[in-house]
Amino acid sequence: QVQLVESGGGLVQAGGSLRLSCAASRSIFSINTMGWYRQAPGKQRELVASITSGRRTNYADSVKGRFTISRDNAKSTVYLQMTSLKPEDTAVYYCAADYKTMYWGQGTQVTVSS
Repeated sequence: QVQLVESGGGLVQAGGSLRLSCAASRSIFSINTMGWYRQAPGKQRELVASITSGRRTNYADSVKGRFTISRDNAKSTVYLQMTSLKPEDTAVYYCAADYKTMYWGQGTQVTVSS
C-alpha cells in the first residue's frame, strides 16, 4: 500500500506561482509512474502531469511550459511547480501513484483569482 499526502495548495492571484508536494508513505524508488491530476467543479478529473522512474515526463497541453513535475526518490516526494497560474487552473489537485493499482491522495485545493 501507498499513502499519499499533498500539501502546498492555496489562494494565489493570476500570474502567480505555487509548488505542490506529495509525500509518500513508502519509498517511491520502485514506483514507475507518479502523477498529478486535478478536478474542477463540474468537470472530470484530468491528468496534469506524470513522471516515470526514468524521469520521463508528460504534461497536459494546457499546462505545458508553465508546470514542471519532479520527483525526489530519496525523500519519497513528488513536486509540481506551477507558474503563470490562470483562473482556469483552479481545481483540487490530487497526487497519484501507479503501483500495482492506483493510489490517490486526499487532494489539495488550488484557487487562482483573476
